[in-house]
Parts: sequence; structure tokens; C-alpha cells
Amino acid sequence: MHALLGDEFAAFLSSYDHPPAQGLRINTLKSAVPEAFQLLPWPLEPLPWCPSGFYLPPDTRAGKHPLHAAGLYYLQDPSAMAAAELLDIRPGHWVIDVAASPGGKSTHIASLLGNQGLLVSNDPVRGRIKALGENLERWGARNTVLTNAQPRELAETLAGQFDRVLVDAPCSGEGMFRKSPFAVREWSEEHVRGCAIRQTNLLNDACRLVRPGGLLLYCTCTFAPEENEEQIARFIESHDGWTLAEIAVFDGFAPGKPEWGSAMPPSPDRGLSLTPGPSPDRGRGGMVDLGRMVRIWPHRAEAEGHSFALLRAPGDSGESQRVGRTFPIDKKTEELWTAFRDAILPGFGADGHLLQRGEHLFLASVDAPDLSGLSVVRPGLPLGVVRNGRFEPVHALALAATAGDFAQTHELSEEETVRYLAGEVIRASGPAGWVGVTIAGFPLGWGKRSGDAVKNHYPRGLRV
Repeated sequence: MHALLGDEFAAFLSSYDHPPAQGLRINTLKSAVPEAFQLLPWPLEPLPWCPSGFYLPPDTRAGKHPLHAAGLYYLQDPSAMAAAELLDIRPGHWVIDVAASPGGKSTHIASLLGNQGLLVSNDPVRGRIKALGENLERWGARNTVLTNAQPRELAETLAGQFDRVLVDAPCSGEGMFRKSPFAVREWSEEHVRGCAIRQTNLLNDACRLVRPGGLLLYCTCTFAPEENEEQIARFIESHDGWTLAEIAVFDGFAPGKPEWGSAMPPSPDRGLSLTPGPSPDRGRGGMVDLGRMVRIWPHRAEAEGHSFALLRAPGDSGESQRVGRTFPIDKKTEELWTAFRDAILPGFGADGHLLQRGEHLFLASVDAPDLSGLSVVRPGLPLGVVRNGRFEPVHALALAATAGDFAQTHELSEEETVRYLAGEVIRASGPAGWVGVTIAGFPLGWGKRSGDAVKNHYPRGLRV
């Protein structure tokens, strides 16, 4: 880093004497930013590059607040909030997050889509799916498909169908050293080289998902040129017609380093050269203008290290060649759901296709693609289960609704909130049946009233 940064190295090194930045992003699917801002009890400073993002004071325990459980905000590294903003997502787009866990960038994409279009949130590692699913569920996004597939499988099934593709590439994590002892322990020059090889394969698969004229954002949380400028120069060199698109520049952003864009030959003492050669002037794909990449450095911005490259696919930017499908559903199941919705959630607009998997019912996007052959964990928004001739709602449905959607709600007091999150029964008289349990006007989960007791249906795995 000393050799790469030169005169900036002292400032870079001194940034590690400061605690890592903490960030909070408001869920605009549930609230406008000014209204949510008024509900939060901490002093917040706005992020330059994310209208819904804010800096949190150090040591704030925002993850323990009940409004976090209600999905009003997500805790995220400030630099990571740049990714979805830079991808130029618009309502109605089809977007895929290829390596999405734990879900920070996917929830951001969902907000920008505004429950229009489609988000496919994928992670190839099965063990990461649970956390990804819980974060998407809390966010309340309706137009999301959750998959557990390898990038090559995605490319073979869904080639050319996405307006936007996010590749948040697994990397050597140098930008996270200030906040992650694990990243420090894992680092080695061999690890950097191994990550670069895997990233090349990932990009080669992910680019096949982009429709003609569409955009792919490649990002890492590392400083290594092998995983950033070199990676992008090599990609454009080997992919006809692909170009680097310009990225909006904000305070704290720095351009990519074109001089870091050519491969560094190994040196005898360190395994790699610390004197980068000149970047190629032109590849098969067009001009390699690596200055269009963006870096976030911890000594230039109050954030951890990140790098971004926005790649545009060749071809016309018209509509993608989408292949939609509809889904058969049992008539009785549809009747049970309709009766439940009319009685319990009369304000819930259910645009989309109902999809049934065994006893589980989902709401799928109107123009959802054919996902046959992929490991689909959730084909849409989970609505509930059909058992013994009854429809029983699941937690995700409550969090995807608004308080105004419910026929009846119970607003928790501060004392009741603690008890509800612990799984206890709440005492509140009223009509029998399902109740939307709310905090500050935001659904927190389900209860079912009988007499003056509201039985707790907050998921056991989430209870505090």
C-alpha cells in the first residue's frame, strides 16, 4: 500500500487509528425519509451518495431497537450504500444480485424498485441463505425471488433477461480491515490471487445475465489492483463491445487508477510487483478508461474501502428478451386466501400470481421468469400456509403490509413491545381473530385474539 499510494500512505495509515464508520439506511418501502428520521432516537448525519442513508454515532445499538425488527431501517457500511445508487435502478427494472448475502444491497435494490419489476436475490452458498431471507423478509419487499444457485446455472437459465446486474464479488477484504479481525487473519498475497481468479469466473458468468445495453455493477471491498483495475481491464479486453459507463461522483469518491490496470508480474521477494505498468490503451471491447471506476478510501471519506466499476453491455438498450410464466394453483387454496385477505387484510393489494408449493402459498411477480432447473428457495412473497382447510398467515406477510391494510391492529406500548418480542401474550380486548401488531404505526408481526388475550405469533427464531 505504501508503494501504491506514495504520498497518501501516511493519511491512509492514520485512518486506522479511528473507529470504523457506522451507517443506517431507511426503508423507503415503508416510510418517507423525513418521517422515519423523526422517529429515530439518534443524531444522524446524511450520506452524500445515498439519499436514504445516514451516519450513525459510534457504539449505537440500533440493531436492538424494535423499529429495526419492524424493518424501518437496515444497518450497513456507508460505502456499501453506494452500490445500488450507482446502478441506476428504476421502478419496473429486472435486477439480479448474484452474490447477495447477507442482503444489504438487495434490500437497497428492493427500495429503489418500489415493489415494481423484479429482484432475484441469489447466493450460491446454502449456509448464507437463512440470513439473506430474514433480511429480505423484514424489509417487506413483495417482488423478490430468493435463489441458491451457482452463477453459471443462473446464466444458463436466465441469460439476457436483466436490466441491471449486481456483482458484489467475494474478495480479499482489505477495505474491511478496520472493522473485521477475520479479514485481517485471512489475508495473504495468495488469497488475493485466488480471489482474482474466482472473480474472473464470476464476471464471465454474470455478464451473460445482462440484456443488450443493460448495466452490470462490479464492486469489491478491497484495495488490491488485481481484484479491481486489473480485473476490469482484463474483462473489457476479452469481451467485445463492453464498456465502462460513467459513475456519478460524490464528495469522498476518488477515480480508479488507470496505471494499476495492467497485470503485475511476480517479483522474487514479495510474489508481486509493487510498480504497476501502464494500462492498455484499448481492448477488444473498446476504450479501457479505468479512470471511470470509483474508489472509496478510508482516508478520503468517512467509510470503509470499496471499489466500483459500472459496465455497459453491447447492443440496443431496448426491452430485454424476457420469458414470463403463470402458475397453476388449487382452487380451494385460492378461495381460502381470498377469504382471509378480504376479512383480515382488506387493504392489501395483491398484484401478481399466486403460486403454491405444497401447503405454502406465495405471491409471485406478475412477469416472473421461468426458474425451472434452479434451486428456488422462495419464488415470491410468502403469504402463508394452508392446513386443515384453513389459511394461516406467515410473518413475511405482516411485514409486507402497512398498518392501514389490516382490518384490526394493536399498537404496542413500550412495555408491551418488550413482551411481544419475547414471545409473550398481550392483553387487549377486541374482536376475535388475526390482528396486525404494530409499533409506531409499523407492522411488527401477527397476533391472534381470543377474548382479551392476543396470542403471540412472532417467530420463535426471532424472539428476544
